[in-house]
Amino acid sequence: MTYQKKRNTAETQLNITLANDASESNINTGVGFLDHMLTLFSFHSQLSLQIEANGDTEVDDHHVTEDIGIVLGQLLLEMVKDRTSFKRYGHSYIPMDETLSRTVVDISGRPYLSFNAEFSKEKVGTFDTELVEEFFHALVINARLTTHIDLLRGGNTHHEIESIFKSFARALKEALSQNDYDGVPSSKGVIE
Repeated sequence: MTYQKKRNTAETQLNITLANDASESNINTGVGFLDHMLTLFSFHSQLSLQIEANGDTEVDDHHVTEDIGIVLGQLLLEMVKDRTSFKRYGHSYIPMDETLSRTVVDISGRPYLSFNAEFSKEKVGTFDTELVEEFFHALVINARLTTHIDLLRGGNTHHEIESIFKSFARALKEALSQNDYDGVPSSKGVIE
């Protein structure tokens, strides 16, 4: 299925489509490093992304990054609500050369982010590394996920962030995958 949402504010204009068909993605956020990370996210989660974003990047990349996280989280929540069965839990360790990241995801309906990453530098190119946490916070809260992200070993800042995006994507892919039995994976019979 395909999910689409637009968000227009005084700071950003977004048009995002999310599909679970692993087709080719087309990502244009106006922020080169974020495009790269979202392309990796799409590939490793096997979720197709079509993103057209314009924003006040002459100020900085904060609003575009956060708002994409918000909309992507809302689309993921819609996708989860349409599924009758999924594993619910996922985890992934991803090395990127000298770095190592771990992500654990629970599609719980209870939004919570534990983000433990101290980046080696404050910027990758012109991208502020503190925006990585902003992006994941926006996504996790709006998708209503419980998520723990840990940078276990650091090194090159680009590698640190790349391993986090890949780790999150792989954990999410596992959590969204088909369950061994029919029905919602909760003893309550519902995830809200």
